[in-house]
Amino acid sequence: MMRLVKRGLMFGNLFEVSSPALVARYNRALKHLTGKTTSLTEFHIDISGCSPEICDEFDDPLYLNPNGCNRQFILLSTEQKRAPILNAWFSTSRGILRQFIEQNDAQLFALTTREAVAGEMVNSVYSVEDPAEILNIRQIEIEADTVDFHLAAGEDLTSKIDRFLAVEDAWWDDVLISDMIELAKRTGDITRNPVKLTNSKFTQDNFYTAHFDGLYIFRDNKKTTCISFGDQEKLANLPVDKLIDHTARKDIAKFLEQNDYVEPLSSAKHLDIAAVLKQKIDFIVIDTAADEGEDLTDLSRRDIRYLVRKYGKQLPQEYHGLNSLLRWATNNGNLPHIKADHPAYFYTLRSSHHKDKDLVNMLLAQLTPLDFRQLFICHKDVFYKAYRDWTDAKKEYVSRFLEEEYLVDKAGARLDLFGPEPGMEIDEPETDLNMGPWGAIPQD
Repeated sequence: MMRLVKRGLMFGNLFEVSSPALVARYNRALKHLTGKTTSLTEFHIDISGCSPEICDEFDDPLYLNPNGCNRQFILLSTEQKRAPILNAWFSTSRGILRQFIEQNDAQLFALTTREAVAGEMVNSVYSVEDPAEILNIRQIEIEADTVDFHLAAGEDLTSKIDRFLAVEDAWWDDVLISDMIELAKRTGDITRNPVKLTNSKFTQDNFYTAHFDGLYIFRDNKKTTCISFGDQEKLANLPVDKLIDHTARKDIAKFLEQNDYVEPLSSAKHLDIAAVLKQKIDFIVIDTAADEGEDLTDLSRRDIRYLVRKYGKQLPQEYHGLNSLLRWATNNGNLPHIKADHPAYFYTLRSSHHKDKDLVNMLLAQLTPLDFRQLFICHKDVFYKAYRDWTDAKKEYVSRFLEEEYLVDKAGARLDLFGPEPGMEIDEPETDLNMGPWGAIPQD
């Protein structure tokens, strides 16, 4: 995994905490939330304040996310909004935190200039040992304040000021005046510089959770649907209208098509389909060659053609299906009809233009694991797990490709592959789900 770390493909874009003042603020917040402190003098944190180095120090990847539910967070700077999220068990966590920071940017900036802001993403469920509890998570409310309760003190002072102004003869209430003076010492002049956080409630409609080996929940439709990658027997009590196992390809395809969640690459607008297909095909060839023990160093287009000739009989059906589509795209054949039960089918799709675009592309990535680029972009959890089992040659090829071909222009690559984002621009979802500092977090 260190190859990925060194190339910026794992734990990238984290916020550095190295000054004694920031370390001290972090420790006060950490003590406030967990009762623990770190002995580290330098570390990095994600958007929620989770640090891979502290995960390693505590031997607890979930030190800010107990039970994978009701995630706690520590904000030292509003710049954390640019960081990914580590150890997330819900695909919505980073988006909710980022919205909260952006919508309260000025207030949080003012607060974090003097102290860390600590809080929790609260819902009514505190444990998800029963799969049915997953469906009870509908609204996330963010509770946040500084360690010395600056916001709470401000609200208390506001209430006392209102009382002072409304009550006749309040000038003679020495206790009230004394309380106001003491609170003002902590809050400053809230009449001129009021600090109050807003927009702290967020809905969680369609989402992915890493619990129970991976569930995609779609409940915005007429029928609540769950696509599962785990043991179906454990999900017998899940209160959904339809439960689909990831191996039921026809059922998944029907669900995606009926709800207009996907579009074929062959009909996608502003897509260089031939270029996209060639790379997907290359990735499949690389996978086969790696399994055969080939040296994948500095491969050229000619080298890949050689590998196709050498291992033609070993190439999987995914290759042959996409190759037939490539022939059509380069005007050398008819448009093939690739059915849902064909291994190449999900490789021929991408999410259509809707609010759950990232979620659907995440699902498609998990259904098309040989396309390592889409897997890395859309579902890093599964990418990292697959990476561990690859040959060293494939690890080197993939990490170098992603460093040289993807990281140099992430936004451009996403635009080329998936089209424009729906509505406002949203950064690449950094969903290092279930990942600790140097490896995977056990789910049991």
